[in-house]
Amino acid sequence: MRERWQALGIPGAIDVHTHFMPANVMAKVWAYFDRIGPVLGRPWPIAYRFDEERCAAILEDLGLVAHTALSYPHRPGMAAWLNDWGADFAAAHPLCLRSATFFPEESASSYVPAVIAAGVRIFKAHVQVGGYDPNDPLLDPVWGAIADAGVPVVIHCGSGPQPGTHTGPAPIEDLLRRFPGLRLVVAHMGSPEYADFLALAAAHEGVHLDTTMSFTDFTEANAPYPRDLLPRLRDLGDRVLFGSDFPNIPYTYDVAVDALERLDLGDDWLRAVLHGNAARLLALD
Repeated sequence: MRERWQALGIPGAIDVHTHFMPANVMAKVWAYFDRIGPVLGRPWPIAYRFDEERCAAILEDLGLVAHTALSYPHRPGMAAWLNDWGADFAAAHPLCLRSATFFPEESASSYVPAVIAAGVRIFKAHVQVGGYDPNDPLLDPVWGAIADAGVPVVIHCGSGPQPGTHTGPAPIEDLLRRFPGLRLVVAHMGSPEYADFLALAAAHEGVHLDTTMSFTDFTEANAPYPRDLLPRLRDLGDRVLFGSDFPNIPYTYDVAVDALERLDLGDDWLRAVLHGNAARLLALD
């Protein structure tokens, strides 16, 4: 992969959507993907089912400039513990941006400002797994603190691979009406509501899209990206960020980059997506 970054004239990719979390939590995540295969009608093999140290070494070998350590709770009382683990992991791995998460609970109004003050670089919100409304009143002080600090949030709010009670664009439209200063990174291009989330990004300069698993043969089989949207996606190229979903992907890492190259949206667009846009958003320059 290092040769590919060099050919594009970038120092390396910045991956805004990678997952590192405690081993027992990651095991449950992998069990979910093992179970979802029959629902999708095909298996979802985890290509990098290794411990976190080996996974971190793989990303370093690929020549990444930076990556995240996204984790997410599915119940109250988890987020603060995950955030402590994430802080320790980032401190021990120079390429990892300190990442944090939250859940609609009273304590979130305390631990979110605390991790912001401690230097967190990015948050993860998972509306589908968490099963919560992003407009839950318990999250009002959380969104307010995050908006004031300008810290990006990678948010899984699209309805793929399985819809949730609060997934889809409507709750995010409501959220942005109340907190227009948020810098949201919509995971998976908002799959499968691609057009809706593309329009949302066009209407709100703080809204970005990440490419996680999008355009690959695996995702195209069940949720193809409409090709008539590609000109709009090219024009919105400064708001698209590269994400992989490593290590939970059912193919090797290079497949994600191949899929972006096949879009044929130009080297300038590709350089921005793989590096420049995230460098700007995360102030890595």
